[in-house]
Amino acid sequence: MVYILSVLIVVVIVVFGLLLLSYQRKQKRSVAFTEENYDIKAVSIAEIDKMEDGSGFEMYLYRLFMELGYSGVYKTVGSRDFGADVVFTDREGVRNVVQAKRYSISNPVGISAVQEVFSCMRYYKAKRAIVIATTKFTEPGETLAGINHVKLLDRADLINVIEAFRIGDIIAARDIIEGEPRMILESWSEANSGVLGEVRKDYKAEKYVKKVMGK
Repeated sequence: MVYILSVLIVVVIVVFGLLLLSYQRKQKRSVAFTEENYDIKAVSIAEIDKMEDGSGFEMYLYRLFMELGYSGVYKTVGSRDFGADVVFTDREGVRNVVQAKRYSISNPVGISAVQEVFSCMRYYKAKRAIVIATTKFTEPGETLAGINHVKLLDRADLINVIEAFRIGDIIAARDIIEGEPRMILESWSEANSGVLGEVRKDYKAEKYVKKVMGK
Protein backbone atom coordinates (compact mmCIF):
# COMPACT_ATOMS: atom_id res chain seq x y z
CA MET A 1 0.00 0.00 0.00
CA VAL A 2 2.82 2.39 0.94
CA TYR A 3 4.64 1.49 -2.29
CA ILE A 4 1.56 2.24 -4.44
CA LEU A 5 1.01 5.54 -2.64
CA SER A 6 4.64 6.53 -3.20
CA VAL A 7 4.38 5.74 -6.91
CA LEU A 8 1.20 7.80 -7.20
CA ILE A 9 2.88 10.77 -5.49
CA VAL A 10 5.84 10.56 -7.88
CA VAL A 11 3.52 10.38 -10.90
CA VAL A 12 1.56 13.41 -9.69
CA ILE A 13 4.78 15.38 -9.15
CA VAL A 14 6.08 14.49 -12.61
CA VAL A 15 2.82 15.38 -14.33
CA PHE A 16 2.58 18.65 -12.44
CA GLY A 17 6.17 19.48 -13.35
CA LEU A 18 5.53 18.82 -17.05
CA LEU A 19 2.38 20.96 -17.01
CA LEU A 20 4.25 23.79 -15.27
CA LEU A 21 7.10 23.60 -17.80
CA SER A 22 4.65 23.68 -20.69
CA TYR A 23 2.86 26.68 -19.20
CA GLN A 24 6.13 28.57 -18.68
CA ARG A 25 7.20 27.93 -22.26
CA LYS A 26 3.83 29.12 -23.53
CA GLN A 27 4.09 32.24 -21.40
CA LYS A 28 7.56 32.99 -22.76
CA ARG A 29 6.30 32.69 -26.33
CA SER A 30 3.21 34.84 -25.84
CA VAL A 31 4.66 37.45 -23.46
CA ALA A 32 7.46 38.15 -25.93
CA PHE A 33 4.95 39.62 -28.35
CA THR A 34 2.51 41.55 -26.20
CA GLU A 35 1.74 45.13 -27.09
CA GLU A 36 4.26 46.91 -24.88
CA ASN A 37 7.00 44.77 -23.43
CA TYR A 38 9.46 43.80 -26.18
CA ASP A 39 12.25 45.49 -28.07
CA ILE A 40 11.03 45.50 -31.66
CA LYS A 41 14.60 45.69 -32.99
CA ALA A 42 15.32 42.35 -31.33
CA VAL A 43 12.61 40.62 -33.37
CA SER A 44 13.81 38.57 -36.33
CA ILE A 45 11.93 36.29 -38.70
CA ALA A 46 12.70 33.42 -36.29
CA GLU A 47 10.74 35.14 -33.50
CA ILE A 48 7.86 35.90 -35.87
CA ASP A 49 7.72 32.21 -36.81
CA LYS A 50 7.22 31.40 -33.12
CA MET A 51 4.19 33.63 -32.72
CA GLU A 52 1.10 31.67 -31.76
CA ASP A 53 -1.24 33.36 -34.23
CA GLY A 54 -1.56 36.19 -36.70
CA SER A 55 -2.47 38.85 -34.13
CA GLY A 56 1.12 39.03 -32.90
CA PHE A 57 2.37 39.56 -36.44
CA GLU A 58 -0.23 42.29 -37.03
CA MET A 59 0.89 44.07 -33.86
CA TYR A 60 4.52 43.74 -34.89
CA LEU A 61 3.83 45.35 -38.29
CA TYR A 62 1.78 48.07 -36.61
CA ARG A 63 4.72 48.97 -34.41
CA LEU A 64 7.20 48.55 -37.27
CA PHE A 65 5.41 51.09 -39.49
CA MET A 66 5.39 53.58 -36.62
CA GLU A 67 9.11 52.98 -35.99
CA LEU A 68 9.79 53.55 -39.69
CA GLY A 69 8.34 57.04 -39.30
CA TYR A 70 5.19 56.64 -41.35
CA SER A 71 2.24 58.92 -40.61
CA GLY A 72 -1.41 57.96 -40.25
CA VAL A 73 -0.53 54.51 -38.91
CA TYR A 74 -3.24 52.57 -37.15
CA LYS A 75 -4.29 49.00 -36.56
CA THR A 76 -7.80 48.10 -37.60
CA VAL A 77 -10.40 46.43 -35.37
CA GLY A 78 -9.94 42.69 -35.79
CA SER A 79 -13.58 41.62 -36.05
CA ARG A 80 -14.52 44.27 -38.64
CA ASP A 81 -11.35 45.06 -40.55
CA PHE A 82 -12.91 44.48 -43.99
CA GLY A 83 -9.62 43.00 -45.23
CA ALA A 84 -6.99 45.37 -43.83
CA ASP A 85 -4.96 44.77 -40.67
CA VAL A 86 -2.83 47.93 -40.72
CA VAL A 87 -3.25 51.28 -42.47
CA PHE A 88 -0.48 53.83 -43.06
CA THR A 89 0.37 56.84 -45.21
CA ASP A 90 3.60 56.58 -47.23
CA ARG A 91 6.21 59.22 -48.11
CA GLU A 92 4.17 60.40 -51.08
CA GLY A 93 1.15 61.08 -48.88
CA VAL A 94 -0.70 58.04 -50.23
CA ARG A 95 -2.74 55.89 -47.88
CA ASN A 96 -1.93 52.16 -47.96
CA VAL A 97 -3.94 49.22 -46.64
CA VAL A 98 -1.99 46.18 -45.46
CA GLN A 99 -3.10 42.62 -44.89
CA ALA A 100 -0.74 40.53 -42.74
CA LYS A 101 -0.46 36.78 -43.25
CA ARG A 102 1.60 34.79 -40.74
CA TYR A 103 1.60 31.34 -42.33
CA SER A 104 4.07 28.47 -42.09
CA ILE A 105 6.73 28.33 -44.81
CA SER A 106 5.08 25.30 -46.40
CA ASN A 107 1.70 27.03 -46.63
CA PRO A 108 1.65 29.70 -49.40
CA VAL A 109 -0.80 32.60 -49.30
CA GLY A 110 -3.56 32.25 -51.85
CA ILE A 111 -5.81 34.42 -53.94
CA SER A 112 -8.26 35.35 -51.15
CA ALA A 113 -5.73 37.63 -49.44
CA VAL A 114 -5.36 39.66 -52.64
CA GLN A 115 -9.13 39.83 -53.12
CA GLU A 116 -9.75 40.99 -49.57
CA VAL A 117 -7.10 43.71 -49.38
CA PHE A 118 -7.97 45.05 -52.84
CA SER A 119 -11.70 45.14 -52.12
CA CYS A 120 -11.26 47.13 -48.90
CA MET A 121 -9.32 50.01 -50.48
CA ARG A 122 -12.40 52.16 -51.13
CA TYR A 123 -13.67 51.57 -47.60
CA TYR A 124 -10.43 52.97 -46.14
CA LYS A 125 -10.06 55.59 -48.91
CA ALA A 126 -6.69 54.08 -49.79
CA LYS A 127 -4.94 54.11 -53.15
CA ARG A 128 -2.49 51.27 -52.59
CA ALA A 129 -2.84 47.76 -51.20
CA ILE A 130 -0.15 45.46 -49.79
CA VAL A 131 -0.10 41.87 -48.59
CA ILE A 132 2.82 41.02 -46.30
CA ALA A 133 3.42 37.32 -45.70
CA THR A 134 5.83 35.09 -43.81
CA THR A 135 5.76 32.65 -46.71
CA LYS A 136 5.40 32.68 -50.51
CA PHE A 137 2.33 33.36 -52.65
CA THR A 138 0.52 31.00 -54.96
CA GLU A 139 0.70 31.57 -58.70
CA PRO A 140 -3.00 32.59 -58.95
CA GLY A 141 -2.45 35.03 -56.09
CA GLU A 142 0.53 36.60 -57.85
CA THR A 143 -1.43 36.82 -61.11
CA LEU A 144 -4.43 38.56 -59.56
CA ALA A 145 -2.13 40.91 -57.61
CA GLY A 146 -0.27 41.81 -60.79
CA ILE A 147 -3.46 42.62 -62.67
CA ASN A 148 -4.84 44.75 -59.83
CA HIS A 149 -1.52 46.37 -58.87
CA VAL A 150 -1.52 44.90 -55.37
CA LYS A 151 1.94 44.87 -53.80
CA LEU A 152 3.09 41.47 -52.52
CA LEU A 153 5.87 41.22 -49.95
CA ASP A 154 6.81 37.58 -49.41
CA ARG A 155 9.09 35.99 -46.82
CA ALA A 156 12.31 37.12 -48.54
CA ASP A 157 11.03 40.70 -48.81
CA LEU A 158 9.91 40.68 -45.18
CA ILE A 159 13.33 39.46 -44.03
CA ASN A 160 15.00 42.26 -46.01
CA VAL A 161 12.69 44.86 -44.42
CA ILE A 162 13.35 43.49 -40.93
CA GLU A 163 17.12 43.37 -41.36
CA ALA A 164 17.25 46.88 -42.83
CA PHE A 165 15.24 48.18 -39.89
CA ARG A 166 17.37 46.34 -37.32
CA ILE A 167 20.58 47.95 -38.60
CA GLY A 168 18.93 51.36 -38.74
CA ASP A 169 18.61 51.66 -42.53
CA ILE A 170 15.12 53.14 -42.48
CA ILE A 171 15.30 54.35 -46.09
CA ALA A 172 16.07 50.85 -47.40
CA ALA A 173 13.18 49.38 -45.41
CA ARG A 174 10.80 52.02 -46.74
CA ASP A 175 12.02 51.53 -50.31
CA ILE A 176 11.12 47.82 -50.16
CA ILE A 177 7.69 48.52 -48.70
CA GLU A 178 6.88 51.33 -51.13
CA GLY A 179 8.36 49.75 -54.24
CA GLU A 180 6.12 49.41 -57.27
CA PRO A 181 4.14 46.15 -57.44
CA ARG A 182 4.71 43.64 -60.19
CA MET A 183 2.28 44.69 -62.89
CA ILE A 184 0.83 42.35 -65.50
CA LEU A 185 -1.15 45.08 -67.27
CA GLU A 186 0.50 48.37 -68.14
CA SER A 187 -2.53 50.44 -67.16
CA TRP A 188 -6.23 50.44 -66.48
CA SER A 189 -6.78 51.77 -70.00
CA GLU A 190 -5.32 48.56 -71.39
CA ALA A 191 -7.67 46.53 -69.22
CA ASN A 192 -10.61 48.63 -70.40
CA SER A 193 -9.68 48.74 -74.09
CA GLY A 194 -12.13 47.64 -76.77
CA VAL A 195 -10.09 44.53 -77.48
CA LEU A 196 -11.44 41.71 -75.35
CA GLY A 197 -9.02 38.96 -74.44
CA GLU A 198 -10.12 35.36 -74.49
CA VAL A 199 -11.50 34.04 -71.22
CA ARG A 200 -10.43 30.62 -70.01
CA LYS A 201 -13.42 28.35 -70.54
CA ASP A 202 -14.89 25.52 -68.51
CA TYR A 203 -15.19 23.03 -71.37
CA LYS A 204 -17.09 20.49 -69.28
CA ALA A 205 -19.79 23.06 -68.54
CA GLU A 206 -19.89 24.12 -72.18
CA LYS A 207 -20.26 20.52 -73.33
CA TYR A 208 -23.02 19.89 -70.80
CA VAL A 209 -25.02 22.98 -71.80
CA LYS A 210 -24.76 22.15 -75.49
CA LYS A 211 -26.01 18.66 -74.72
CA VAL A 212 -29.07 19.73 -72.73
CA MET A 213 -29.87 22.45 -75.27
CA GLY A 214 -29.62 19.94 -78.10
CA LYS A 215 -26.92 21.82 -79.95
